[in-house]
Amino acid sequence: MTRTIQNPLRDERDKRLPTIAGPCGLVIFGVTGDLSRKKLMPAIYDLANRGLLPPGFSLVGFARRDWADQDFSKVVHDAVKQYARTPFRESVWDRLAEGCRFVQGAFDDDGAFDNLCTTINDLDQIRGTAGNHAFYLSIPPAAFPVVIKQLARTGLAKPGADQWRRVVIEKPFGHDLASAKQLNKIVNDVFPEESVFRIDHYLGKETVQNILALRFANQLFEPIWNGNYVDHIQITMAEDIGLGGRAGYYDGIGAARDVIQNHLLQLLALVTMEEPVSFEPRAVRAEKAKVLAATTPVEPFAETTARGQYTGGWQGGQKVPGLLQEEGFAKDSITETFAAITLAVETRRWAGVPFYLRTGKRLGRRVTEIAVVFKRAPHLPFDATATEELGQNALVFRVQPDEGVTMRFGSKVPGSTMEVRDVSMDFSYGHSFTESSPEAYERLILDMLLGEPSLFPMNDEVERSWEILDPIIKAWRSSGRPEPYQAGTWGPDSATRMLSRTGRHWRRP
Repeated sequence: MTRTIQNPLRDERDKRLPTIAGPCGLVIFGVTGDLSRKKLMPAIYDLANRGLLPPGFSLVGFARRDWADQDFSKVVHDAVKQYARTPFRESVWDRLAEGCRFVQGAFDDDGAFDNLCTTINDLDQIRGTAGNHAFYLSIPPAAFPVVIKQLARTGLAKPGADQWRRVVIEKPFGHDLASAKQLNKIVNDVFPEESVFRIDHYLGKETVQNILALRFANQLFEPIWNGNYVDHIQITMAEDIGLGGRAGYYDGIGAARDVIQNHLLQLLALVTMEEPVSFEPRAVRAEKAKVLAATTPVEPFAETTARGQYTGGWQGGQKVPGLLQEEGFAKDSITETFAAITLAVETRRWAGVPFYLRTGKRLGRRVTEIAVVFKRAPHLPFDATATEELGQNALVFRVQPDEGVTMRFGSKVPGSTMEVRDVSMDFSYGHSFTESSPEAYERLILDMLLGEPSLFPMNDEVERSWEILDPIIKAWRSSGRPEPYQAGTWGPDSATRMLSRTGRHWRRP
């Protein structure tokens, strides 16, 4: 059962007012890692600062390091002060610090988990956490089975009456379909699916959630949201950084597994899903699952996909190394740092519309966007010279870094002659709303504590994503090395050819 503290003045029908998490605590495994320090702990502070955590909230860190509670509290304090989105206030920090605890040990250390069990029981008595605890696995996937089994052995995974226990899993959710199924079985043998929260931080971003608002709250767009009007859709996640220092995680994984399988396919599902009967979690998840079930990769993969690996070059005025010169990567590594694929959604709404997904490191700039590109008008009563600078209409969701929406359409150029060219109408969160957007992890952690699962992929979504991607990765294994592309460019030539074969081209964000 999920307990929440309600604003006494709140009308239950008014969804504009936030819901405060009820009595609970959070245990972070891998608390010494970058994700915890830069994202999770600052997000927890920001929630406390916004008054969205219960007064007795507890935070337990579990790691190998030999720290006392005071040492852990200092680490959280420094991380919060450096990375928090909201202003640092000592009064908020002091209240949060009272509930900070640290447990030292390895994942296979029975004694450490027994100590964790004692710590949680103590917090229930001291802090009033009411037996409600979530376990955040900010650890390598190989360690998931060990930690899950320890939680089962100690009884930490099993709630008492009127209590809940939840587990939070960071990506990657396996490395192929077989491993994803195995991981799901290990987790679901201990935690029921409704208690499993798989984090995809992109789904916590305001613009991603705004896709549903823009589509289903406005009559303006939904009538043309189909293959009669849409020519194609491009989903891009580009980064300008390299992979120095990340070889341990990235080498052998590659761009497709790291980004396309989770982030980009989830974005595709939100753009293409049918209207749910409500925004209840079950209804939203059902529509996402249906559209992913209808999504298939387009063959032949030699023409409809592209993969590349960045080489040295100039970026941002600095000379940068290629992947094979980055520390930790083998000199003959065939890990792709750029991946692009073509998908089809085989439903009546999307029949004939290609979906182009791409991601890469060391590209021209850091940007994530979804571009819905519309067909050209069937009849243009203009001279050819009047519209030679006119492109296709497009609606672009800017996910990062400047969250918002851009609409591109043709307009007459002022003057005595008829000349039409592209103009843009722009909506930006930063300009339109006085309140800054919460970080994605703020929204997702709060939703998890509230037991609100809408923004978390279920195991069938994860497994279907691997079913889509696995044939492409299998084909790549027999196709030789990834094609080189220079740092600071927009990927290999094969990516350009992938679209030019059908008379299309990639957007340059």
